Amino acid sequence: MDKSKKSNNNISRVCVNIFNEEYVVRGDENPEYIEMLASYVDRRMRVYQSRNPNLSPVKVAVLVALNLADELNKLQEDYDELVKALEEKKNRMG
Repeated sequence: MDKSKKSNNNISRVCVNIFNEEYVVRGDENPEYIEMLASYVDRRMRVYQSRNPNLSPVKVAVLVALNLADELNKLQEDYDELVKALEEKKNRMG
Protein backbone atom coordinates (compact mmCIF):
# COMPACT_ATOMS: atom_id res chain seq x y z
CA MET A 1 0.00 0.00 0.00
CA ASP A 2 1.34 3.41 -0.97
CA LYS A 3 1.53 5.59 2.15
CA SER A 4 1.92 8.85 0.27
CA LYS A 5 -0.24 10.84 -2.11
CA LYS A 6 0.49 13.91 -4.22
CA SER A 7 -2.25 16.48 -4.80
CA ASN A 8 -2.48 18.76 -7.81
CA ASN A 9 -0.69 21.63 -6.07
CA ASN A 10 2.41 19.52 -5.26
CA ILE A 11 1.49 19.06 -1.61
CA SER A 12 2.45 15.59 -0.37
CA ARG A 13 0.34 13.75 2.15
CA VAL A 14 2.44 11.08 3.87
CA CYS A 15 1.47 8.65 6.63
CA VAL A 16 4.41 8.13 9.00
CA ASN A 17 4.94 6.32 12.28
CA ILE A 18 6.84 8.08 15.06
CA PHE A 19 7.25 6.46 18.46
CA ASN A 20 4.37 4.03 17.79
CA GLU A 21 1.96 6.78 16.74
CA GLU A 22 0.72 7.38 13.21
CA TYR A 23 0.78 10.89 11.79
CA VAL A 24 -0.35 12.28 8.47
CA VAL A 25 2.17 14.88 7.39
CA ARG A 26 1.42 17.34 4.63
CA GLY A 27 4.11 19.34 2.93
CA ASP A 28 5.60 20.41 -0.35
CA GLU A 29 8.68 18.22 0.12
CA ASN A 30 9.29 14.87 -1.53
CA PRO A 31 7.44 12.05 0.33
CA GLU A 32 10.72 10.14 0.79
CA TYR A 33 12.24 13.19 2.46
CA ILE A 34 9.29 13.48 4.86
CA GLU A 35 9.59 9.77 5.66
CA MET A 36 13.34 10.19 6.28
CA LEU A 37 12.68 13.05 8.71
CA ALA A 38 10.03 11.02 10.54
CA SER A 39 12.42 8.08 10.79
CA TYR A 40 15.13 10.36 12.17
CA VAL A 41 12.80 11.76 14.84
CA ASP A 42 11.63 8.25 15.71
CA ARG A 43 15.23 7.04 16.13
CA ARG A 44 16.15 10.02 18.30
CA MET A 45 13.11 9.45 20.51
CA ARG A 46 13.88 5.74 20.87
CA VAL A 47 17.50 6.41 21.82
CA TYR A 48 16.45 9.01 24.38
CA GLN A 49 13.74 6.74 25.80
CA SER A 50 16.18 3.81 26.09
CA ARG A 51 18.45 6.01 28.22
CA ASN A 52 15.50 7.32 30.29
CA PRO A 53 12.94 4.47 30.38
CA ASN A 54 10.73 6.04 33.05
CA LEU A 55 9.90 9.15 31.02
CA SER A 56 6.51 9.52 29.39
CA PRO A 57 6.34 9.75 25.60
CA VAL A 58 5.45 13.44 25.87
CA LYS A 59 8.51 14.19 27.99
CA VAL A 60 10.71 12.20 25.60
CA ALA A 61 9.30 14.24 22.69
CA VAL A 62 9.89 17.56 24.47
CA LEU A 63 13.44 16.66 25.47
CA VAL A 64 14.26 15.48 21.95
CA ALA A 65 12.75 18.70 20.58
CA LEU A 66 14.96 20.73 22.93
CA ASN A 67 18.04 18.79 21.82
CA LEU A 68 17.17 19.30 18.15
CA ALA A 69 16.52 23.01 18.77
CA ASP A 70 19.94 23.26 20.46
CA GLU A 71 21.62 21.57 17.49
CA LEU A 72 19.80 23.83 15.03
CA ASN A 73 20.72 26.95 16.98
CA LYS A 74 24.40 25.97 17.11
CA LEU A 75 24.42 25.21 13.38
CA GLN A 76 22.78 28.59 12.69
CA GLU A 77 25.44 30.35 14.77
CA ASP A 78 28.21 28.48 12.89
CA TYR A 79 26.59 29.37 9.56
CA ASP A 80 26.28 33.05 10.52
CA GLU A 81 29.95 33.13 11.56
CA LEU A 82 31.01 31.54 8.24
CA VAL A 83 28.94 34.02 6.23
CA LYS A 84 30.44 36.90 8.20
CA ALA A 85 33.98 35.57 7.67
CA LEU A 86 33.36 35.17 3.93
CA GLU A 87 31.98 38.72 3.68
CA GLU A 88 35.00 40.11 5.56
CA LYS A 89 37.39 38.19 3.28
CA LYS A 90 35.50 39.40 0.20
CA ASN A 91 35.67 43.03 1.42
CA ARG A 92 39.43 42.75 2.06
CA MET A 93 40.03 41.33 -1.41
CA GLY A 94 37.68 43.62 -3.28
